[in-house]
Amino acid sequence: MKIVRLLPVTALVAACVSGDAPNATLPLAPSLAVSGAASGGQLYTMSNATAGNEVIAFTRAADGALSAAGSYSTGGTGTGGGLGNQGALVIASRGRILLTVNAGSDQLSSFVIRGNGTLELVSTVWSGGTMPVSVTADGSTVYALNAGGTGNISGFTLSALGVLAPIAGSTLPLSGSAAGAAQISFAPNGRHLVVTEKATNKLSIYRLQSNGTATGPAVVSSNGATPFGFAFRGAVLVVSEAFGGAADASAASSYELRPNGTLITITASEPTLETAACWIAFSRNGRFAYTTNTGSGTITGYLVSSGQLSRLNADGITANVGAGTAPLDLAVSPDGRFIYSLNSGDESVSGWAINGDGSLAAIGGGVSGLIDGANGLVAR
Repeated sequence: MKIVRLLPVTALVAACVSGDAPNATLPLAPSLAVSGAASGGQLYTMSNATAGNEVIAFTRAADGALSAAGSYSTGGTGTGGGLGNQGALVIASRGRILLTVNAGSDQLSSFVIRGNGTLELVSTVWSGGTMPVSVTADGSTVYALNAGGTGNISGFTLSALGVLAPIAGSTLPLSGSAAGAAQISFAPNGRHLVVTEKATNKLSIYRLQSNGTATGPAVVSSNGATPFGFAFRGAVLVVSEAFGGAADASAASSYELRPNGTLITITASEPTLETAACWIAFSRNGRFAYTTNTGSGTITGYLVSSGQLSRLNADGITANVGAGTAPLDLAVSPDGRFIYSLNSGDESVSGWAINGDGSLAAIGGGVSGLIDGANGLVAR
């Protein structure tokens, strides 16, 4: 894989933990994948560019290899730097709609996804706050997480055609100002929203009402410092803990989300033995959870058994992305065969096949040449 540029690991860890990052612009390089393979789907990220945010699309071949498939203006702008977030893009409406944040212009954008994976911009609306960093959808209800200013969450309806419209009275605060919000997501039950707050070391939980508004938050202390990305499998919630980027100190915790919205700890801060665990993804079958370790350039896999977490590898290294690659977002293909990481150190995307035992086998056909600040990753 072509290395475009290498940034100091300390700066990249800061991007994971705080959202700060150097600002530079690079051209999008041609894909390194071999074209012509049968299509397996698509992969999308966003440029987060200050001159105009774009969704960048890749065709995903049947063997997992990627090839460039164009870019699409969101109608908004990015920040050009790290957002300290998970969930900048999400696929909604059973794979028909793509939603993305525009952190520089305080907006959300929605696209219709055509059958061949091409995108059509449908709407760009105010996010209800400042610097949206994460978005989530459940049916026709969408919520944005705004990390700027004092921070808040704000709700929207999503029409069958993909048009976003604000829900009156849906904007609510976080647990406090300067919370360092990282991610928002609906629980699978559709009745609760969860937000991770890096600066307060809290998880904020909101209850949804029938009209799309929410109440809360109920605030829970994280088991470990700097709760960052998270993922659900049923009622089991797995949260990465970056521990402020301290060397080899990161971890992941698992919780059960009860029907009343309370969180019960299952596994408290199971170490990755690596640095700056920031992003989380489940395997399709829910047996494994993976976290990228930005400071170490690695991925740690966990076996998930009745919600209990245990490392797949004694040393915490399930995959070695590479020194200085600084992996960020993760995405698992819908068929569960492949997992991909967006790497901020060399502005690339790498891929692995997911084996039956949870181990990862590197696949060829990654892509490089994304601009600095590229953010978010979703597979279709």
